[in-house]
This record gives sequence, structure tokens and C-alpha cells, in this order.
Amino acid sequence: MRRILVGGVAVALVLAGSAVAYAEDEPYNQVTNGTFDSGTAPWVAYGGSSGKLKAVDGQACVDTGTGTINPWDSMLALPYLRIQNGVSYTLTFSARTTVPIPVTVVFQQNSGAYSTVLASTRTIPTTLTTYTLTGTGKGEFADGQLGFQFGGQAQTTFCIDDVSLVGGEPFPPYVPDTGPRMRVNQAGYLPDGPKGATLVTAATKAVPWQLTTAAGKVVRSGVTKPQGVDPTSGQNVQTLDFTSYRASGDGYTLTADGATSHPFPIRKDIYAALPRDSKTLFYTQRSGTPILDSVAPGYARPAGHIGVAPNQGDTAVPCLAPAAFADNWTCSAGYTRDVTGGWYDAADHGKYVVNGGIAVAQLLSEYEQGNRDPKLLDEIRWELDFLLKMQVPAGQPLAGMAYHKITDTSWTGLPLDPAKDAKPRALHRPSTAATLNLAAVAAQGARVFGSPYAERLLAASEVAYKAAKANPALYAPAADTAGGGAYADTNVADEFYWAAAELALTTKKPVYTVDLLKSPLSRTDVFDPDGFYWGSVAALGRLDLATVGRDPLAKLSVIAAAEKIIKLQKKQAYGQPYAPSTGKWAWGSNGNLLNNVVVLATAARITGFDRYRDAALSGVDFVFGRNALNISYVTGYGSVYAKNQQSRMYAHQLDPSLPNPPVGTLAGGPNSGLNDPLSALRLAGCLPQFCYMDDINSYATNELTINWNSALSWVSSFLADA
Repeated sequence: MRRILVGGVAVALVLAGSAVAYAEDEPYNQVTNGTFDSGTAPWVAYGGSSGKLKAVDGQACVDTGTGTINPWDSMLALPYLRIQNGVSYTLTFSARTTVPIPVTVVFQQNSGAYSTVLASTRTIPTTLTTYTLTGTGKGEFADGQLGFQFGGQAQTTFCIDDVSLVGGEPFPPYVPDTGPRMRVNQAGYLPDGPKGATLVTAATKAVPWQLTTAAGKVVRSGVTKPQGVDPTSGQNVQTLDFTSYRASGDGYTLTADGATSHPFPIRKDIYAALPRDSKTLFYTQRSGTPILDSVAPGYARPAGHIGVAPNQGDTAVPCLAPAAFADNWTCSAGYTRDVTGGWYDAADHGKYVVNGGIAVAQLLSEYEQGNRDPKLLDEIRWELDFLLKMQVPAGQPLAGMAYHKITDTSWTGLPLDPAKDAKPRALHRPSTAATLNLAAVAAQGARVFGSPYAERLLAASEVAYKAAKANPALYAPAADTAGGGAYADTNVADEFYWAAAELALTTKKPVYTVDLLKSPLSRTDVFDPDGFYWGSVAALGRLDLATVGRDPLAKLSVIAAAEKIIKLQKKQAYGQPYAPSTGKWAWGSNGNLLNNVVVLATAARITGFDRYRDAALSGVDFVFGRNALNISYVTGYGSVYAKNQQSRMYAHQLDPSLPNPPVGTLAGGPNSGLNDPLSALRLAGCLPQFCYMDDINSYATNELTINWNSALSWVSSFLADA
């Protein structure tokens, strides 16, 4: 039955011939898991209560936190509910506290004008008490949120149960607009490079295809190759190859089975601007300095986190309270540290050593592999200077180690200019992983920079490496998520291998070579076909041993890894060098995919063989549009591209006065985990390639990060050279 609104009342329209002309529908309850019998998802705790939500005896309970001011500074919420104009809503819930406090209950739009359906403040007692509230929608919104706000109150434990929100209709099924069924690299193809495309079709037998110029002239034709159902998308697909066409031009299209692709160029300069564009994000993510419109037009903003009110700044940051760590680590009384500068890691205003480490490593590698642009060194040094500040000074507990991260003490909302972030900042306990990241990139940087900076970098590297060996298992707590991501990692054998490799390459000292050879990873394949990332970095060391050190065994290792990637790639109807055997795509799958391209491209540079060059070139087709969703994951490249990546600064989707992310920004990409409430709600049951939304609230699929853009940056130089 289809429901219609009559005078604001939902009724059911029944087809003629039924025994009863009209019948009321069952009331629609928007709340999922309102009884908390199977955990707390998809409920979330924000602000001062971040990371403190758990299920207790069938209730959702949260520590309300301290140090907040406004009610919304700390809350328990159910996001991404539907608000419909003129529809009546009835909220019912039971609640209790350990210490009675006033709690503001709000059902409202979670952006823009925050249009409110209902709001009420009730003092919640210590015994479970049931409440009923009503209200009416005043507009159509897809980002409604039910929130229980308790910021600015005394600390207590707040619990709820039996929550229902009755009224309106469910969201219509989410169906992405995938455009034409012919999928191509929308950025284009090189005249002398491989040229492949994928057709989504019901046909099971080969069909004819045509390549047409912008003037309508057919310049190449052939027949497709049936591939059956692609397991990564569930689509019946066929592929075609037009590599033999080597002329140049703009506005080409491919047509088959009644489907015509987006237009694309064939030119040798299609990637000429990508080395520059892929680095713009690093500049606009800078902390501690004004972003100039003359450098990045449209992205000017004041310096963030320099201590100018309301900003508390990174000039004198204390350590996080010891209660956050099982080992009760803390700094000396009254200790603060200047950790200004560096890059904001992603959508939030946190700065993380492990993400900064892999990003710097890839930019340094890009420089060592031939991109000798002085501006690249300027950008690298901006982050290196910050990483040096994150080393614990002499006289402090764990001296020589590196603080794992610097973040706000609780999460902030979107959008938010860094200069307007009023949250306190804190240093988080040092970790072995962060310390080895510092040791590795500082040693690598010492090969690239001149004196006296090189000597400073190398000294910091050796101190960090020694400190890590003295503290080999100091892991970042997985539960440390208040105000920033945990970036937990309990296997640091790869970080030890990477750091030893970089120090051995830079210093030639036997002690590091011995450590390198003693590592169990020195005798294994360190290249995971699922791609390397911040938590698996041994590949960085092996790649540098092969290229900088020209080690024969390391070279053979890279070539063998490239062969495995090619074998995997050939099985993919969309040509991507990434398809985990588990069928589950990772958070940041585009970064992992591009890091497999790094391996292919490195093999091409080592051998000079077109086999690896062509595999690398075909591999990037996926991120530029040859995929199930027919979207380029690089902002500004192609006809249809990602532009709503999650960011507090580039939040045009939420505030039209703000920009979208800069041209050359890579979206994280499909993520089978659906680790945010919006994607969990709208994409449930998705096959891997369809686990993506170009929505600012889908942070699990559409985040931006410096370490994904560093992979794109490295690859961009290879593409420009190719």
C-alpha cells in the first residue's frame, strides 16, 4: 500500500475491489534498536560523552562527562532520521540517572537552521521513568536527529530504554545515480597507454562497440568480452579494449548496447596537473598558519590552533588525564608542549603521528624518485617540523618516544573553522608505533634535506629508535577515541622493520643493518595484496631498499609482489588492482588500491617493462570513474566526481558559503564496514563497490585524509612521467 498525506494525516490508499476502502497503516517507528537488547548501535555519544556509551542490562548508558558548557556539548543521539513537513511525531522513552540532572530532549534537523520538531528539558531521576513528547515537522529534512543533551551538568550516568519515535514514513530505498552503463576513466587515457572500459548490461553474449570522436566520427569498433556477474558489484558486465587507438583528442565516447559513456580525452597531458592538484590538500590542511587565497584561491582562512580566542591553541598543550590509560601514564606536573604546525589529518582537527608518518614517507619517496620540486620539500618540512615537536623531551616520562596524537578532548561538529575550535587540546600517551614512524621518516628526511636540518632529523631519528627498542610494546589504546581516532596498532614488527631500513639506508651503520636482517619480515613477503596503509608499513621499507638501496633481493620482492597484483587485477571486470579475498573492502580502500599501484609503478621503474607500467595505468582507471558507481573519486577530475568528502572546513554540502574540497582530493572510497550511522542506515547489505556515498556525513566511505592523498600524490608523479 502507498500512504498519502491528507490534511497532514497519514492514511492508506487501498486498491479498488478491496473489502475495505481505507485502512490505517501500522504506525511507523523511526527508532532502530530502541530496546538495546543487542548493543547500542546505531546510537552514538557525542562531545563530552564520546567513547563512553555501552549497553547495561538492556539499557543504553553513557557517562555524561565533565568540562562542558552548552547542553549540546555532551549528548546521546540517534542520527539520520527523517523529518516530514506537517507530520505529527510522538516520542516515548524511559530514562534514569545515577545523579539527577536536567536533560534536554530534542528531535530536530541536525544542520542549517536546526528546525525543531520537539524539545523539552526534564530532570531525570534515579529510577527508570517513562516520558512522552509530541511535535510536528516543519520542513522536509533527511538529517533529523533525536538527541538527549546533558552538557554543562554534573557528571552522572544517564541511561535510556524502550525508545520509540512514531510518525511519518521511512526513507525511500537508497538508489545511487550511476549514469550511463558504459564505464570509463573519465580523466582520460594516454595515447600510448592501455585503454579499457566496462559495460553494465543484461546481455550474456558479446555485443558490438564503437569509439566516436567529439565530431561524431567512428574511429574504432569491435566486440565486447562477456565477464559474467562481477562479485564486487553484483552487476552482469562485459569489457572492451581499445588500446590500439593512439590518436589524441577530446570528447571521445564509447557506445555499446545502447549505452554511451561520459566523454573523455585521449592525450599525453591528461595527468599533467595532478602532481600539483594532489598536493593542494596538504597546504589547505596546514595547522598553525593562515591559508592564503593567493596560494589556494577560495580556501583562505585564518590560522588555526595558535591560541587566539576562542581557540585554545597548540602552543602549550597539556597531556591527557591519566585516567584515559590503563597504565596511568601522565606528564610532569604543569607540563605543556608547543606542538603547533603540521597537517590536520582528516575531517577533524586532530594531528596523528602515524598518519603523518606514512604521508611524509610517500612524499619523500616521491621526491627521491624524481619529483625534485622545491615546493614539495617545503610541504614535507611543514609536517616534519611538527613531528619533531611530538618527540618527548628529556626529563619527561618516556623521553625520546613520540606522542601518539594531539586532538581535541572531545569531538566537534561540522562545519567548524579550525580558528573557531574552542575545545581544549591534549597530548595522548606516546606509543611505540608513533615513535618508529618518527624514526623512519626523520631518517628518510635526513637523506633529502641539507645541513643542518639533516643532522637534526637524524639525531631525532636515532633517539626515537633507541627509545622504541626500550619500550617495544607500548600500544595506543583502542578505546582512546574521545576527540579523535584511536589509530590503535598492536603489531609493530612492521614499524621496527621500516625504521631499521631507513636508518640503515641513511647512516650505513651496521647496527641498523643487523636489526634489519634480524627482523622476521626481512625474510617474508611484506606486500599484502589488500594494499599497505598506516597500520601496515613494512612495504615502505622494502620499496626504499629496492629503489634507494638498490638491493637485488628487495627488487625481486617488489617484482614478485607486482606479479601477484597483476594476477589479481586480471580477474577484475573493472580492472582494479584491489579485491580482498574476504569480499570486504577496507576503510580507505582507494588509498589501499593506489598503494598497490605504487608497487606496480615501482616494478615498472626497476625493470623498465611495459607490463608493469600498463598495469599501473589501468589500475588508476578505477579511481577516475571506471567503477560500478561511475564516479571519479578524485575531486575535479572527470564528468562526475566526489565533492562532498567529510571535512569541517570544506563543508559546502552543509553551508553553501564554504567550498568543496580542493581539486585533486581523493575520497576514501567503498567501505564494507559501513562504520558510520548514515552509511549503516542507507547502505545496509551493499556489495563492496556500492558501499559508498558522496555525502559529508558518510565519514566511513567519504572521508579525506593526508595519507590517502599522499598515495595519490606519489602515483601522480608516475602518471605524469608515464
